[in-house]
Amino acid sequence: MEDMYKLLEYTDSVNELLARYGVKFGIYKNNTFKEQLFPFDSIPRIIKADEFAVLEKGLKQRVVALNLFLKDIYSKKSIVKDGIVPEDFIFASSGYMPQMEGAFPVNDIYSHISGIDLVQSKDGGWYILEDNLRVPSGASYPMIARDLCRRSAPDVFANTAIEDNRNYADLLRRTMDNVNVGGHTVILTPGRYNAAYFEHSYLAERTGAHLVTNNALTVEDDKLYYLDASGKKERVGAVYRRISDEYLDPINFNSESLIGIPHIFDVFKKGNVAIINAPGNGVADDKGIYYFVPKMIKYYLGEEPILNNAPTYLPFYEEDMKYVLDNFDNLVLKDVAEAGGYGVVFGSKLSSTEKEDFINLLKSEPRRFIGQEVIDFKDLEILDDGNIVPRKADLRAFVLMADEPLVWRSGLTRYSRNPDSFIVNSSQGGGFKDTWVLSR
Repeated sequence: MEDMYKLLEYTDSVNELLARYGVKFGIYKNNTFKEQLFPFDSIPRIIKADEFAVLEKGLKQRVVALNLFLKDIYSKKSIVKDGIVPEDFIFASSGYMPQMEGAFPVNDIYSHISGIDLVQSKDGGWYILEDNLRVPSGASYPMIARDLCRRSAPDVFANTAIEDNRNYADLLRRTMDNVNVGGHTVILTPGRYNAAYFEHSYLAERTGAHLVTNNALTVEDDKLYYLDASGKKERVGAVYRRISDEYLDPINFNSESLIGIPHIFDVFKKGNVAIINAPGNGVADDKGIYYFVPKMIKYYLGEEPILNNAPTYLPFYEEDMKYVLDNFDNLVLKDVAEAGGYGVVFGSKLSSTEKEDFINLLKSEPRRFIGQEVIDFKDLEILDDGNIVPRKADLRAFVLMADEPLVWRSGLTRYSRNPDSFIVNSSQGGGFKDTWVLSR
């Protein structure tokens, strides 16, 4: 695999092209929008074929169980009645949407595109850190980076047995077509000030879907229509929405939303349009619910989990609260409602005053946090200021649900540029790599 180091000489030129093509991400915080580049490191992550085969099997198993959980939670709630998941963890979740009760998506698929975040420990084992089932992003970055690297050094790819990652658009199109009830497929974006706007436009181009904002869509007679540039109406059968649940429909959800489509949820409930991913999925990727996913796999599938969670504790339970307090300095505490690397606290990093304040908060709001063992996950090589150095990295794997779960044989590898940090998120200053899955 020494060929991969040949890509080092193209690091700067590839990053320049990424900047020219507008491959950026945006951060909106404190009423300020800031757009910045997502730094690319040309040394790829390598995953062997047999190793990825195990990951693939485990990821499919997990996503199937999560989809069954979502259907159950919004209908019979058997998993609650049978005492597997406490009722408090469902109805207290910020991702739970009572409007979804009894609303069944096309083909009973809730999470069409799942972004599952994993880390590999130094002993080689893989652990799932979290599930992203709402509007997971990131597939476009390794897609375009691989394309630019391939153009820069075609011999490297000709001489290396790597799974081709250019099929993501085909997998996505297959996923969208599988639930399209008749008509156009559109990608609904809130606009260029969204953090992942590049991805919205890139995936629209690659899949042939229309990229639209809400003013191009209208509801009439319980159906959704797309208005083209001439004002002609065309039926829409599937919407790959890239806006949050609460802003999707100002009639049914947040009435102050200016980026949603009035009554689209009513059309969805009648089965006249597919929404990808379905509203209400947040109840399944709540970090508190994460604790119960291995139990879901056993409950719904009768199988042992193939992939492990990171060892996790729920202060909601008295026994777990005691463990968290007794081992506070050795744990990472996470706010279940936060994302993007926010709300993550390492016990060992807090001053005595900060620790006391946090523990008081934890005791007053035990459902709000989980505690996890700090996995000393694997360092990957990156190029930093002309030197090859080790940095922490995770992997976002993408599972697409069509008539069967499909795992993209690539993924988004994110790394920390801070030598002392375990936080790899782009919003926290991280960079990204391509992920090479060997084909043999």
